[in-house]
Amino acid sequence: MIELTEQQMRALEDPDASPPRVVNPRTNETFVLIRADEYKRLKDDEYDDSPWTRDELEAVAWEAGKIAGWEDTDEYDYLLENL
Repeated sequence: MIELTEQQMRALEDPDASPPRVVNPRTNETFVLIRADEYKRLKDDEYDDSPWTRDELEAVAWEAGKIAGWEDTDEYDYLLENL
């Protein structure tokens, strides 16, 4: 386990720098520091990183259309009928 320096601990406490990033000076690779419980949640069996299904993509598209104000626009309805 690596113990943090004082500078690194301050970075972890800074809410504007969340999540803190660290750079390996030898490789120039950037890493993100997250709490162990957040990492566990991301690696949990329930996390699904599989490609989106057609139904999921359509649901996101409909939601984006609602946010953009296209919900009441009828001029493009014919496109949906021809999909």
